[in-house]
Amino acid sequence: MNVIAASLADSATMMRRNFRHTMRNPLTLLNAIIMPIFLMFLMVYVLGGGFSVGTDYVDYATPGLIIMSIGYGIGPTATGVNSDMTTGFINRLRVMDVSRAAVLNAHVIATMLRTLAAITLIIGVAFLMGFSPSASFPEWLGAIGIVVLTVLAISWLTIAAGLAAKSPESAGILGVPLMLLPFLSSAFVPAGKMGPGVREFAEYQPFTPIIETLRGFLNGTPSAGTTITAIAWCVGLSLIGYLWARASFKKRA
Repeated sequence: MNVIAASLADSATMMRRNFRHTMRNPLTLLNAIIMPIFLMFLMVYVLGGGFSVGTDYVDYATPGLIIMSIGYGIGPTATGVNSDMTTGFINRLRVMDVSRAAVLNAHVIATMLRTLAAITLIIGVAFLMGFSPSASFPEWLGAIGIVVLTVLAISWLTIAAGLAAKSPESAGILGVPLMLLPFLSSAFVPAGKMGPGVREFAEYQPFTPIIETLRGFLNGTPSAGTTITAIAWCVGLSLIGYLWARASFKKRA
């Protein structure tokens, strides 16, 4: 078996391990679903009537809630990868013919699959609440693509933060900024309607172009400039997270 095949086999084994951990703690998946759905009901049925966004508010808010749901599912990933380092699991792999990098690959894949499952359920709830996208088939593919890129970027950043943390408890806290940052974006209200200072921050932080790109695809009005900016943010954040994670992993393992 060559090196690549061996690494893939090890990654598959570690991914099964992560899924067993998830099944033993289903709150991991439920937390990523319940909070975004609660926010959806809050924003659409309680607060949505106070915003003028030029369209049905559920259509406007759903893309932001899809991206926000990513942040609510990353806490267990940061805690899990830190536990692998601090409890000696990685050290045990040193005496085995197992690729230690497979641990990181498995965490990324497992996080992406859990998050995409949660997003699928959230979109289903959005349809029940009246969500009516105008996307064509190619635009749906574009929407799926930007979601996958965003999940990949946030997964690597989460894993890097988990490796950098001193304990599993502090690792979970490091994911909080990624949950809060979308609130200061165009997820719930256009950035142009925000006050000075906040408006500029919202316009230039990464989640706003990502959410606007997803919104454009789902509404059937994609913008090439916004899409390029969103892809650049996703690729850049993925690269930063990957390099940071590999450096921290090499240092600690």
